[in-house]
Amino acid sequence: MTTTDARQRATALQLHGVLAHWAECADQPWLDPLLSWEETERARRSLERRLRCAHIGRFKPLADFDWSWPQQCDQRAIAELMTLDFMDSATNAILVGASGLGKTMIAQNIAHQAVLQGHTVVFATAGQLLGELAGLDSDSALRYRLRRYAAPDLLLIDEVGYLSYSNRHADLLFELINRRHEKKSTLITTNKSFSEWSEVFPNASCVVAMIDRLVHHAEILSIKGESYRRKEAQEHAAANARKRKTKGAP
Repeated sequence: MTTTDARQRATALQLHGVLAHWAECADQPWLDPLLSWEETERARRSLERRLRCAHIGRFKPLADFDWSWPQQCDQRAIAELMTLDFMDSATNAILVGASGLGKTMIAQNIAHQAVLQGHTVVFATAGQLLGELAGLDSDSALRYRLRRYAAPDLLLIDEVGYLSYSNRHADLLFELINRRHEKKSTLITTNKSFSEWSEVFPNASCVVAMIDRLVHHAEILSIKGESYRRKEAQEHAAANARKRKTKGAP
């Protein structure tokens, strides 16, 4: 490690005491370990903070996903999303499919990978996000929350389409998407095709403009098939039935 490299590292770490006495510290054998300790500890604390703020929740790793179950699921396209290249150009990602096909799990894995790669992430269901924004009773509080949701490198809005929303909810979502448009990536999971979003936001005049901004730069992946959760529930019920039958046998 050269003296110049060490000074740059100390500057990046804002070790003002060390920098103030640089002439005395530069050649000391403890300097490099000290810088390494600080860098490692700050990276660890930064990762913990970003994971805590992301609110991703518990999820299965993508390695456990049963790719053979969906009738349609582009594994290569999902693998490309996991590289996070789409974030470099502020491209959006939209996962479309019926309930129980793994959209949320895939989104959570992408979110977790983004955090590991040093990005800021916020994960929220559409109900949570829009309920929070619509429930604010002051303009200043609303502006603050909109800035908070507009700020992260990746915003994930889960379960758009499971509930219907008022015009105010639609206007708030449009405002948020508009603020992030061509600046930051947004990932959305939905069980509705875009032609059905008028049912999610009935009578809202901004729906067309909202969709237009979402798909302007977007990767849209459609997942089709039967619910995997229903399959697991049926298998679990069948296994329990076999156990009861075995116990009851003479």
